Amino acid sequence: MAKALDALRTHAERLRGVHLPALLAQDPARAGDFALRAGPLYFNFARQAYDRQALEAMLALAESKDLAGAFRRLFDGERVNVTEGRAALHTALRGNHSDAAIARQAYATAAGVRERMAVLIAQLQASDITDIVSVGIGGSDLGPRLVADALREPGFGRFRVHFLSNVDGAAAQRVLAPLDPARTAAILISKTFGTQETLLNGGILRDWLGGSDRLYAVSANPERAAAAFDIAAERVLPMWDWVGGRYSLWSAVGLPIALAIGFQRFEALLAGASEFDAHVLNAPLAGNIAVRHALTAVWNRNALGHAAHGVMTYDQRLALLPAYLQQLVMESLGKSVKLDGSPVDADTVPVWWGGAGTDVQHSFFQALHQGTGVVPLDFVGTVRNDDPYTENHLALMSNLLAQSQALANGQGSDDPHRSYAGGRPSTMILLDALTPQSLGALIAMYEHSVYAQSVLWGINAFDQFGVELGKQLANGLLPALKGEAEAGDPVTRALLAELRAHS
Repeated sequence: MAKALDALRTHAERLRGVHLPALLAQDPARAGDFALRAGPLYFNFARQAYDRQALEAMLALAESKDLAGAFRRLFDGERVNVTEGRAALHTALRGNHSDAAIARQAYATAAGVRERMAVLIAQLQASDITDIVSVGIGGSDLGPRLVADALREPGFGRFRVHFLSNVDGAAAQRVLAPLDPARTAAILISKTFGTQETLLNGGILRDWLGGSDRLYAVSANPERAAAAFDIAAERVLPMWDWVGGRYSLWSAVGLPIALAIGFQRFEALLAGASEFDAHVLNAPLAGNIAVRHALTAVWNRNALGHAAHGVMTYDQRLALLPAYLQQLVMESLGKSVKLDGSPVDADTVPVWWGGAGTDVQHSFFQALHQGTGVVPLDFVGTVRNDDPYTENHLALMSNLLAQSQALANGQGSDDPHRSYAGGRPSTMILLDALTPQSLGALIAMYEHSVYAQSVLWGINAFDQFGVELGKQLANGLLPALKGEAEAGDPVTRALLAELRAHS
């Protein structure tokens, strides 16, 4: 990898000082040639800081790492999660794109669970339940929360779905305060059913509901889930160890989605993702959107040295996308050792962050335009709006286009305070409209880009051992907080004394 990255850095050095407008002036056709489309998704990379020669070097890197073969191994259920000895078959949750027996079986198993989901949803629809509280954290919360918020519309989905993730009791209090326990059901989602936050919040819900009759669960350990909260087996849906939590919204973890937007639209979400899966498998590397997105990320991180990446959504319904992507990308790619345990030979994931336009233009865009650091961006917008406020949508789109243009081109001024350096790269992502199909495709694109980046860096995108140490220490500190033991290093003990003194 080091030698390949040296080649990219050589191109970056060659392009040093070449302003983004100059790249377009030298090659006017790049405005169209650097654009790719797959179904309802359009991507334009013309405002990224590389030219055709650099792109060829990037594609050569992808070829040398056999990205096409890596995708096939993913879909075929090979053990791409090598540190845990598992497949990563989230693609089988939404489509059948492999002849491998393990992948076909995974697809059939997932389809069977969706049938059980449909039965449970029908039973809830026939009841007097009006509200659903989904209890989970991380991958058991962020994906369902994003999709339910993005796609909820009047007339689709009979239930109001609420999400509870944080162990902070104030979060539970705020979620439950406006609800009627007699007309509420809850879904407890945890892969292991050993997650502290979900167990504690699940206990609050059980007590608040007055028992377990309206509790449902989704877990890779269904027996433990049923026993822990006395939930009837028919109200417990499985997930599997071959699906990571942050890749699991396509499974029974998506039950809150189906309740929020309707089961048919949940299936359309899966279909959109499956259509993009077919693109990833069949498109040549040069025309593969996920590959281009991944190569652009590696270029910005390793050739140009940018340590942050922003996602700006010019559709309020996608306001939660940056938070979802923070977990998907940073938990997957936040690694410092390669698959064989040796140290990586290049920086891996940058810090991902973002927000919704136009709000963010009035908060942190000042730093993006005139700060000393450069933050490459993904701009995400929707071409057609579904609300009746056409003038607002046109204003939103004009701001989307203007910000991308201003960041790239800048503007000179005799007054240095009013001078814009420009040269700030971005990718423009447009959805024809925000539908279940287009959102499914967009999320699948990011999943595949993450996997491609992991292959390029030689790391594992499917484990997350880094989150474990803090959890273990927290469990050990609980007795100390109660005054039953001493624990922690000297700083922690001083903080414990302060907490106990003022509690």
